[in-house]
Amino acid sequence: MTPDGVTTSAAFPIPERMKAWVLDGPGEVRLTEKPVPVPGRAEVLLRIDAVAICPSDIDNIWYGWPAIVDGGPPFNKNWTPGHEYMGTVVALGPAVDEFAIGERVAVEIHAGCGQCRRCRAGLYTSCLNYGNRAKGHRANGFTTDGGFCEFQVNHVNTMARLSDDISDELGTLVVTAGTAMYALTEIGGLIAGESLVVIGEGPIGLFVAAVGKALGASPVVVTGLSPQRLAIAKGLGADHVIDVRDTDAVAAVKAIVGELGADYVVECSGAPVAIGQAIAMASRGSRVCLAAFPAESTQVDVGRLVRDNIALFGIRGEGKRAVHRACALMRDGKFDARPLHTHTFALDDLPTALHYAKDKLDGAIKVVVKARGVAAGRVAAE
Repeated sequence: MTPDGVTTSAAFPIPERMKAWVLDGPGEVRLTEKPVPVPGRAEVLLRIDAVAICPSDIDNIWYGWPAIVDGGPPFNKNWTPGHEYMGTVVALGPAVDEFAIGERVAVEIHAGCGQCRRCRAGLYTSCLNYGNRAKGHRANGFTTDGGFCEFQVNHVNTMARLSDDISDELGTLVVTAGTAMYALTEIGGLIAGESLVVIGEGPIGLFVAAVGKALGASPVVVTGLSPQRLAIAKGLGADHVIDVRDTDAVAAVKAIVGELGADYVVECSGAPVAIGQAIAMASRGSRVCLAAFPAESTQVDVGRLVRDNIALFGIRGEGKRAVHRACALMRDGKFDARPLHTHTFALDDLPTALHYAKDKLDGAIKVVVKARGVAAGRVAAE
């Protein structure tokens, strides 16, 4: 029976229960069943069609952080991880007319409370009520149930429509591109013609390079440890790539951008040593953005920041209109995300998919899990 005020369609049957993976102990996910959630005011129900595995999912599942569930670590709380998903709208909450049943959408992680001063400024990834469900905050896959299941409810403010020429698999990558856009423009203030250095050739670093190039950054320099991924960075538009295994990264960057340093440096590796390198690469009056979670504390040359008027800041998520803008760039062919999608697995094979992503097996970069359609195996990055 359809709940009061909820709109459904016979074209998209909705069961009462669904498959869902839950996190038990560290690194232990278990397939179970949960009730299909019901959309409330300003919410829709999505049939989840594809979910990408993010490095943050690995951190959440194996180490518990940065997820916060019911005020603490996410273990043994019947919690479903996964946050980079896309799907099809199959039910509308009361009075929802912003979307239609049958539309395909990509989903942002964060729905802020909408009440605090950060949310009112559009900075909902910095919601002052983070993790407080009673206040209306949601971060699916971090504080509330995520996408490693068959259905999920989402606030209308978190969704971006996908054009038909964006596949389900690429649709899962829109949010990562949106995070890159947020780091570059909404928070970083990138101006076309500025030099951009990206430290780290993981998924977020590759997207920062691709989006930065599409926005007119020049030159775009990517540093990293993997020749395979650095080659992909080059294909995504990086003007220069630097293998730092046997190279002084700071000296190599300055040999390209000039001894004065870069206009904007985005640190995407999470390596403690990289933060100091990022500051050393930056020019006077420039910006350094931290887009990865370091596993341990690190020292920062605050004196250099002050003397040379360098802004150092972190970014979390994909606030304002960043996801919509990134989706438009992808739709219009301004960058090609296909080389980042390397593997697809069935939802039932999630443990295998997680190990491919965690251990970078078979050159894995972005591993996608699908609840239906293509089952498992490597896909061509063409």
